[in-house]
Amino acid sequence: MDGYLNQLIEFLTDTSARALDYISEPWFIYQVVIALALFALARFLGNRLEPKLESRARAIKGHPGLLRLVAATLRRSDWVIFIVLLFIAIAVLRSVTWPSRSWLLGILLWLAGTWVVVAILSRIIRNRLVARSVAWLVWIYAALVIVGIDERVALLLDNLALPLNEVRISALTVLKAAFLLTLSVWIATTIGNFVDERVQRSSELTPSIRVLIGKFAKFGLVLLAGIVALTAVGVDLTAFTVFSGAVGVGLGFGLQKVVSNFVSGVIILLDKSIKPGDTISLGDTFGWIRELRARFVSVVTRDGREYLIPNEDLITQQVINWSFSDELVRLDVPFGVSYDCDPHKVTELAINAAVSVARVDADRRPVCWITAFGDSSLDFVLRFWIRDPQQGLTNVRGKVLLALWDAFKENGVEIPYPHREIIMKGGAPRGVADGIPKD
Repeated sequence: MDGYLNQLIEFLTDTSARALDYISEPWFIYQVVIALALFALARFLGNRLEPKLESRARAIKGHPGLLRLVAATLRRSDWVIFIVLLFIAIAVLRSVTWPSRSWLLGILLWLAGTWVVVAILSRIIRNRLVARSVAWLVWIYAALVIVGIDERVALLLDNLALPLNEVRISALTVLKAAFLLTLSVWIATTIGNFVDERVQRSSELTPSIRVLIGKFAKFGLVLLAGIVALTAVGVDLTAFTVFSGAVGVGLGFGLQKVVSNFVSGVIILLDKSIKPGDTISLGDTFGWIRELRARFVSVVTRDGREYLIPNEDLITQQVINWSFSDELVRLDVPFGVSYDCDPHKVTELAINAAVSVARVDADRRPVCWITAFGDSSLDFVLRFWIRDPQQGLTNVRGKVLLALWDAFKENGVEIPYPHREIIMKGGAPRGVADGIPKD
C-alpha cells in the first residue's frame, strides 16, 4: 500500500509540474482566451441555428433511429460549431506562427470532437443511465489517451489491487469488466431483441414456439456475453467454483418460487397448453392472454385490467382454455314461459332469435330444449355457439336475451311471474276480524 501511495504522489507531482510549465507560457493564456471566445460565438450561433434545423428534422418520418441521432446532433449544434471554429483557428495559427503555440487548441479540438461523437452514438442505447455511463467511460479513456497519460493511469489502477488467494482483483480489472459487461450485455440484448422480432414474424412457427425461441435466445446471448466479457479481462471463472456453489445453494432456497415459475413457463411453452391470444378462465379471472413472460403470464380482462398470473398457478390449478383446440364455445341461456304457451312455437321462436344475433355461429344451428315443468313456468334452455370468446360472453348472452324478449313480445308469449298461494288455517283473532285493534 505504501508503494502505491508513493507512485500516486510521484504521478501527481510530475503531472502538476508539467501543468505549471504549460500554464506559465504566454501562449497558454492566449489559447485560453481564443477558446473561450470561440465557445461563446459557437453558443450564440448554435442557439440561432438549432430551432431552424429542428423544424426540418421533424419532417423525418418512418425512421425513428435516424431521428434519434439527428435530434442528438441538433442538441449539440453549439459543440459542432465550436469544433469547426477550433479547426479554423488552429489552421490559421499554424500558418502564421509555430505549431507549438496551438497545442492547447489541438487538445480541445480532439476532446470536443470525441465527446460529440460519443454522445451522439450513445443515443443508440435506449437506457439513459447505461448510455450516459458508456459515454462517460469512453470519453474519459479517450481523454487520457489524447492527453498522453493513459499508460501511467492504467499502471496506477492496476497497482491498486486486492489479492484473494490466487485471484488478484485490481481497480483496472473492475473498470474493464464493468465496461465490457455493459457493452457486451447491451449488444447481446439488442441482438436478442432482433432475433425475437424476426421469430415473432414467422408464420411457420406456433405462438408458443416463437415465445420459447425468443426467451432462450435472449437468455443465452446475455449469459454468453457475460462469460466472454469476464474472460476478456482475464478473470479465471474456475476460481469462482466454490464461491458460486455456496451462493447457488443460498439462492436456490431464496429463489425457489422464481425458479419454479421459470420452469413452469418453459413447460407451458413446450406442451402448448396456452399461447398468446388464448381466452382463459382461472378462478374469477376471465380474459385473453396478452404475453408470456419468464415468470408470469399477462392476462387482460374485459374491463381493461391486466392480471400478472404466476406460471406455477397455471400448472397447479384448474385452467379453462376457451380456445385450446378451437375457438368454438357453446353458451347456454335458460328461460321460462307461461303454461298457456305452445312449447313447439316457443322453441322455434327461441332458435330464430338466437340466429338473428350476429356473433352466434351460423354454421352450427342453435338448439332449444324444454328441461322441466317448473312451479310457475315451462323451463327451457337455449344453446348456441360462438367463435370469438375473447370478445366477451356476458354481452352475447345479453343480446340473445333481448332478441328473445322482442320475439316473445311480438308473438304474445308470456314470461310468467312466480305465483305464491297463502293459505290461512283457522279464524282471524277476535278484534282483528272486527277491524278493532286489541288493547
